[in-house]
Amino acid sequence: MNETVELIVFALRIAVPVLMTIIICLAFLSLRLGQRDKHALIALDDERKKVRYPVLYWENSLGRSRGSDIKIADPTVSRDHAVLLRREAGWFITDTGSKAGVYVNDQKTSGRVQVYVGDKITLGTTVLTLHRADDPTEASVRKKIKPAKVRKTVPCGILLTLITVLIGILSLEGLLNTGSFAAVPHAAIFCAIMWVFYGLSVKLFQRRNFELESLAMLLSGVGVVLCAVHDPKQAYTQLISLVIGIVFFCFMIWFVEVPDRVMKWRIIIYISAIGMLLATLVLGRTVNGAKNWIFLGPVSVQPSEFAKIALIFVGASTLDQLQTKKNLFGFILFTGACVGIFFLMSDFGTALIFFVTFLIISFMRSGDFKTIILAVAAAIIGVMLILTVKPYIAERFQAWGHVWQYADTAGYQQVKTFISSAAGGLFGLGLSKGDLQYVFASESDLVFGLASEEIGLIAALLLGVVIGGFMIYSKAVTTTSRSAFYSIAACTTGGMLVFQAALNIFGVVDILPLTGVTLPFVSYGGTSMIACWGLLSFIKAADERTYSQKGSIKGSF
Repeated sequence: MNETVELIVFALRIAVPVLMTIIICLAFLSLRLGQRDKHALIALDDERKKVRYPVLYWENSLGRSRGSDIKIADPTVSRDHAVLLRREAGWFITDTGSKAGVYVNDQKTSGRVQVYVGDKITLGTTVLTLHRADDPTEASVRKKIKPAKVRKTVPCGILLTLITVLIGILSLEGLLNTGSFAAVPHAAIFCAIMWVFYGLSVKLFQRRNFELESLAMLLSGVGVVLCAVHDPKQAYTQLISLVIGIVFFCFMIWFVEVPDRVMKWRIIIYISAIGMLLATLVLGRTVNGAKNWIFLGPVSVQPSEFAKIALIFVGASTLDQLQTKKNLFGFILFTGACVGIFFLMSDFGTALIFFVTFLIISFMRSGDFKTIILAVAAAIIGVMLILTVKPYIAERFQAWGHVWQYADTAGYQQVKTFISSAAGGLFGLGLSKGDLQYVFASESDLVFGLASEEIGLIAALLLGVVIGGFMIYSKAVTTTSRSAFYSIAACTTGGMLVFQAALNIFGVVDILPLTGVTLPFVSYGGTSMIACWGLLSFIKAADERTYSQKGSIKGSF
């Protein structure tokens, strides 16, 4: 390679993290600007006390508890008395097991009852009258709510153009380093998929925002190019999986649009997920020590990836069902059954992800640290029993924290990752220039090390930043999401993706045990790619703008 080409390649290597930084900053800035300010949808007036309660959310808890969305200082009102929620047909009130009951126009309610402007809702001795948010009444306004601001976001076409340039730079770098055009067609196909997806989102589905999908495409694109440079066949598998994942993402957005529809299907999803895992336990094939793969001719599927989506379906609920806690036992039973099956499969990475996800959902459902402490204590006892019955499991983790002592055996992959990451420096050695590509599972389990070596530590860390940003964004949109189902599902998804990424990244550098889980959207693996897009739909659904074309969020009736 002559000096001119080397200089061009070096410039391209520096341009990669710079472009990634710009894309990430613009995308998250646009997501932040796109969130609406809180404003009242309707209002509840306590005319006796001259107090107005602005109703800010699609699902609102009413009660004496400090955690209630609408706190009513009345000793005759239960701590968790009722839930006022909005659906396409209008507003509904649900008694959530209160002592005094809920009355609408002096008629005691049972189940969900629709309420209208002017209706009087009685909770204990408190009588609340339903009004439009902008209706003047004699009740004093406790808190003034400013109108929602309309803020300009970053045009998504700019984001996609920058991603296209980034993928082009990576494929050009691969061409200059290898002299092979192998990565070029894959990069071109990827960009075509991305732009078609964007066009369909805007024209067919009338989506107002595409930032979240752009960030996922950024991660997926880097993964596709890394695969294309080292194994073009793997890259084609990733591209096919990407298309299937996008279709699955669109289906999921449609499916979860109506929370009540999701609640009706929960039992079927529950049974189907357990059935898939049991089928894997019986018919599956052991790969890399874990019996978690089913082979259908040339196609291999990992059902445990889809079980992650089922866990969120089973664990998340609408607020009126959360308040009554009728489905809590089923959620605990489902999680326990799945974790038990994963241990029988020796799929400890997925079992750990399930358990942490269970803790997140449990806390969001109850807000009680005692529940979390009891769950952790039970898990510790369970792990001790398993290690006693199956001591060989402990042997699989013997290299943890001591990989250099097992450099030729159990710690080989991590030692090679250490060496390769250090050799890559801040800007990498260049695509196909590293040695980690010759180590088993370099494009899947060790992909963070591969990225560190070939595109640099800065770019590899930025991949983690994007996944971490999903968690921050999911937390931000939950305050204005249409249902507790969306809030729990989005936060849980963000937490699951971050924890899975942490297991992958920290596992290859020996901070955590190497569990063999993938880096979301980046690692090679068709099932993982499809499942990640399915999980992303939960975060997308929590954003009000996703369904804003279905009806205005500013009005109420």
